[in-house]
Amino acid sequence: MTASPIFTAAGRSAALAGIGFMLMAVFLFGLNSAVGKWLVAKYPIGEFMLIRSTLTLILLSPFIWYAGRAAFANAPRPGLQLLRIVFSSAEVAMFFWAVSYLPLADTTTFYLAGPIYVTALSVLLLRERVGWRRWTAVLIGFAGVVIALRPSSSSFTLPALIALSGSVIYALVMITTRALRETNDITLMTTYFIGAVAFGAATVPFGWVTPVPRDILFFCGVACANILAQFCVIRSLKRASASVVVPYQYTLIIWSVVFGWQMFGELPDAYTIGGAAIIVAAGLYIFWRERVVARQTPAVPAELP
Repeated sequence: MTASPIFTAAGRSAALAGIGFMLMAVFLFGLNSAVGKWLVAKYPIGEFMLIRSTLTLILLSPFIWYAGRAAFANAPRPGLQLLRIVFSSAEVAMFFWAVSYLPLADTTTFYLAGPIYVTALSVLLLRERVGWRRWTAVLIGFAGVVIALRPSSSSFTLPALIALSGSVIYALVMITTRALRETNDITLMTTYFIGAVAFGAATVPFGWVTPVPRDILFFCGVACANILAQFCVIRSLKRASASVVVPYQYTLIIWSVVFGWQMFGELPDAYTIGGAAIIVAAGLYIFWRERVVARQTPAVPAELP
């Protein structure tokens, strides 16, 4: 009997490389959010989005040129492409709006619930079937969100509600991206940043702070981190299967705590830690269950619960 490929040295090496790339991507996303939080304390959110996304598009320009005009002109479902751009711009703006008032770990905790919202919304928007086990995990995940909100009348502040709304819009970004999965990756990335540039440009008349030279370096840094993080995600998924590497995305909460503590003196309280733990557990279960259901043979008439 031959050994399963997953247990071969090559298979282990590829899996470890994929995990390493994903961990690096998550670290860069966490660093990006932390530096962004620092920058939006000094500059308007629209200006931050405008400068960061413009620099990112400049870095992406060789890939955009290589993709060619046809990749954009022939993009499927133009209406849905536009809707995704609107959602993505709103989601980024609401994240940095919330994080300018809330601790980094708190805002990240709300956004970790995005995959849970995707499962719930996919029933209505994508006509996907979800069994009772995943519905139970969705409800448990919602309970984690309520705990992270700190269940009291005084805890439902505007920043918390902004973060919560932003996480729901983030789920809509993921759903529209899933519906547009036949679109070229560079097209999806480019339109994402073009939307942020347009949003930022529209807000410029309402406030502009001329960046000092040192801060321009930080803007360049977050743009580079954005590109490198996306590259690491792509390399991760090419080296190892999604079932191996995607769960490591939840290490983002660890980096949010570390960066929040080191850069802003923020430490999460018991509500945030407890809520995050429940959300992560529910999200991991949903992901695992989706993998189980995906392995169903076509002969099975109904999805397992």
